[in-house]
Amino acid sequence: MKLELLLAVVHNDKAAYYSSLIQSHQANLQLTVPAKGTTHLILNYLGLTENPKSLLMSVVRADEAASLIDLLDQTFKKGKNYKGVAFTVPMTSVIGTLVYGFLSNDKRTVKEEA
Repeated sequence: MKLELLLAVVHNDKAAYYSSLIQSHQANLQLTVPAKGTTHLILNYLGLTENPKSLLMSVVRADEAASLIDLLDQTFKKGKNYKGVAFTVPMTSVIGTLVYGFLSNDKRTVKEEA
């Protein structure tokens, strides 16, 4: 099963909502960092403030990626506060069976204690 890196830029106040939504699609690893949207230069020039953004980076299974992108796209259309952008990038390799098992949420690769 292949893995992809999902990148989503969303409003800061909706980061927890989107993180939960992504996690429901078997994403075991997520990282959220502060970000700026693409309009910050124009808004700065005009003396307007911008809503802070968050960049969500999640490792998702390739078989879940398309449905997750569709779900995010539908959610982005809910209203002004739900706007965002999301895309995936394929991961070509992962070192280690246990790391791969964790990232892909594959329980068969986890070693049981005796």
